[in-house]
Amino acid sequence: MEFSEHIKTANVEDVVLRQPLHPPSRGTLCITGHHLLFSDREETGTRQFLLLLKNIDAIEKRMSGSSGTITIKCKDLRVLQLDIPGMEQCLNIAHSIETLSCLDCASEMYPFFHRPSDLSLQDQWGLSSTEKLYSQMKELHDRWRVSTVNRDYSVCPSYPPAVIVPKNIDDSMLKKVAKFRQGGRFPVLCYYHRKNGMVIMRSSQPLPGANRKRCKEDEDLLQAVLDGSDKGYIIDTRSSQQATQARMTGGGFESKSSYSCWKRLHRQMEKGKALQESLIKLVEACGDESNNMDRWLSKLENSKWLFYVQTALSTAGLLAECVERDGHSVLVHGSEGKDSTLLISTLAQLIMDPHCRSLEGFLALLEREWVQAGHPFMQRCAHSAFSHARLQQESPVFLLLLDCVWQLWRQFPLALGFSEALLLRLATEAYASDFGTFLCNSHQERWALGVMERTHCLFKALLRPRERDYYSNPLYEPTELAIWPSVHPQSLQLWRGFFLRWTQQSRHLEEAQEEIRNMVIEWGKLALS
Repeated sequence: MEFSEHIKTANVEDVVLRQPLHPPSRGTLCITGHHLLFSDREETGTRQFLLLLKNIDAIEKRMSGSSGTITIKCKDLRVLQLDIPGMEQCLNIAHSIETLSCLDCASEMYPFFHRPSDLSLQDQWGLSSTEKLYSQMKELHDRWRVSTVNRDYSVCPSYPPAVIVPKNIDDSMLKKVAKFRQGGRFPVLCYYHRKNGMVIMRSSQPLPGANRKRCKEDEDLLQAVLDGSDKGYIIDTRSSQQATQARMTGGGFESKSSYSCWKRLHRQMEKGKALQESLIKLVEACGDESNNMDRWLSKLENSKWLFYVQTALSTAGLLAECVERDGHSVLVHGSEGKDSTLLISTLAQLIMDPHCRSLEGFLALLEREWVQAGHPFMQRCAHSAFSHARLQQESPVFLLLLDCVWQLWRQFPLALGFSEALLLRLATEAYASDFGTFLCNSHQERWALGVMERTHCLFKALLRPRERDYYSNPLYEPTELAIWPSVHPQSLQLWRGFFLRWTQQSRHLEEAQEEIRNMVIEWGKLALS
């Protein structure tokens, strides 16, 4: 597509930009295929403001006489205003923004054009792979193997080409299990607990349906996971009623009679439309300027966002408890196994595994449990909280994860090797990015578009020396102990750094944190000298 087709007016002079935390400024507005560029020509020199069009969630235009105003609501929750002279110019700019911010063809998006000077497309893409992880963990080799049954994505379109499965389950059995699991997402290993040899598996729901069909290969696979252990747990992220109702549409759960060694635990977790509407209500509450505390608290409670944070941390804590304290392996799934399943498996690994809490370990965890595991980022992050479009498959599950990680970071300020700034950066990048990491909905889609060859990897960029210094936690003191979060309502707080990030109060907080960070770094240098 020629981007120029959608740009009737490329430059406008004498535009006034109003943005949070800055005084209004007058200058030149330019629009390109992927960006809005505003140049503010002050006496002291030129300042530039660059906005990725993909970051725009909604726009509103208001005409007044011969000029107009465009209000831009961003996916990172910023609200900007452009006062543009000339009605025709204003309408042209608004039309270009509306069209170019809604491109749904991944290969036309900016990551395919982004070429930073300090990164090379020849570099290896990503931080790790299934094969590399397996080779590093010698403890797996006796009982587990890497299967490439999905190398052409025909067994499970949303899985990567290689997965780790029990050694005595061959590929022909895996194909039969895949047909018995929604979307082909058969149980695969996602975590091995070195302390006691227990594992976390994840999958989608089984498909017994109303006729209560069975799959011997599926039963054999889960029995092989136990390897002589007397019991395992299945954490189903649906209520018991939802799981039972799923039988009417061909889904269901693992029955006690067929999976006698597995104990089912139901922990209902919202996703999809309910979660998206919760985010919309929360952002609306954060934008309430009435200064009425009772009204604000009521809106916050009605959004249910903190309740969903509490549920996610509580369920992840249960999963970690089963593995770490009870010493049993666990299978996690909901319906599709692409959302809540990934959320709680990631949080449980952070709770238990010190390696996952380092900066590099955390990014590798996200790559493994979200990018490679098939979370549909483009569908879930198509819109944020301001869009007027009808909800389809949007759901802020990844943002909910980052909020839960922030709660952990706040409760255990020494235990995590990264800063809040990293979580804020990831929250922004998931919705609009210069990098290819969160493009598409699966490994297969990224492979088909050549994402790994034609775009740069965000996680590699975040580990460059300058970024690594900025995103590291200077207070970090690694601990081998598990970090058990408190989920009492008084222990959980609104993530002000994200939801109130464009307010003056949040800016002061940010400046104070940066000052503390610099002091800690200086103290560290003095201690070493």
